[in-house]
Amino acid sequence: MFIDLAKITVNSGDGGNGVVAFHREKFVPRGGPDGGDGGKGGDIIITAQPRIRTLLRFRYERKFKADNGGHGSGNNCHGKNAKNINIFVPIGTVIYEEGSDEPLADLNRAGMSAIVAIGGRGGKGNQHYATPSRQIPRFAEKGEPGDSRSLRLELKLLADVGLIGLPNAGKSTLLAALSAARPKIADYPFTTLEPQLGVVGIDDESFVLADLPGLIEGAAEGKGRGIDFLRHAERSRLLLHIVDVSGGFAGEIDPLEAFETVNKEVHQYGEKLQNLPMVVALNKNDLPTAAENNEKMMELLQKEGYPVYPISAATHAGLTELTRVLVAKLKEFEEEKTASDNEKPQRIVVRRAKRDLDISLVDHGVWHVSGSGVERLVAMTDMQSEEGLERLQRTLETRGVFNEMRKRGIKEGDIVVINGIELEFS
Repeated sequence: MFIDLAKITVNSGDGGNGVVAFHREKFVPRGGPDGGDGGKGGDIIITAQPRIRTLLRFRYERKFKADNGGHGSGNNCHGKNAKNINIFVPIGTVIYEEGSDEPLADLNRAGMSAIVAIGGRGGKGNQHYATPSRQIPRFAEKGEPGDSRSLRLELKLLADVGLIGLPNAGKSTLLAALSAARPKIADYPFTTLEPQLGVVGIDDESFVLADLPGLIEGAAEGKGRGIDFLRHAERSRLLLHIVDVSGGFAGEIDPLEAFETVNKEVHQYGEKLQNLPMVVALNKNDLPTAAENNEKMMELLQKEGYPVYPISAATHAGLTELTRVLVAKLKEFEEEKTASDNEKPQRIVVRRAKRDLDISLVDHGVWHVSGSGVERLVAMTDMQSEEGLERLQRTLETRGVFNEMRKRGIKEGDIVVINGIELEFS
């Protein structure tokens, strides 16, 4: 089963807590602080692997959670870092944040990976807070919370040549004639319900040909299976447009109208498809009704600047010439493709989104404060420790958070809610 869309939820691990501890040793009555740091939480990494062909796994497994880092302990012992979780996907998988059309990562080469959720940093032990004026710190830092994301995975096949055309134009027959692929072939429309790949070889050269679900009018808006086809087609370096010049089963299809219908959908989908070079193959020339249409289509399309080749996928007529033309055109783009591949990084790190400080009055005497920096600070503070709360207050004052609150009109005794924690302003 070919699955090319999936939705998953990823949660990286929280960092381990730092610890409050003091050195204990015989004949050393006043050992200093030696609380160790917490370990780092596990990352969630998505990696492209050649052996995987579909996103079928994510139909049954949709939630991925990494372990938390280990807590620190005395004698300067650090907590253990948690193991990362590596999720393998097919080459050509594009990762989106759910609700966004801006890709986080495009894994279009084997071995490319993206850290989509970074594990939380381990909290610092009390050894880090010893100063000449505070020699016995009785507080430590809690671990940083991990990331949580809802992701959408889209597989876009990596094919050199994408076959486009109306249903029943002969795309599957052509793929079977040119390669060892064996797609479903029948004398009714929409026999191809999922993409099919085949490797075409000639004169010691080869390329990957993709037979994709047929288009209908309105495909760019999501009608039929066309939107699936268009997503895969934009990965191709060249489009091969198959037109049935026989007129269909009862001669009811105008070949020129069929050509223009498909081209319209390609142009409406976006610039990526619109800018791809196109070769046109006039198929089914073995049928008696094709001769007149073939001559008219050759003349019209050549005037528009399209390379046009009459073929018959059923009898293999004209396929050798067509294949050599496709190989020659693909070679023109080879240097450009190699140069662009070398510029792409092997690993992409998706950072936490930064949110600015926001202070709002939600009720009489109740204020809500949000922002990635202040929320992270509160989450990593031990609220049971008086010294830890004092440090939090000093840090908020230093960062200008209190000044901003005073400008907004906060008063002594008002309640401040940060990251779900209620604090009294004083």
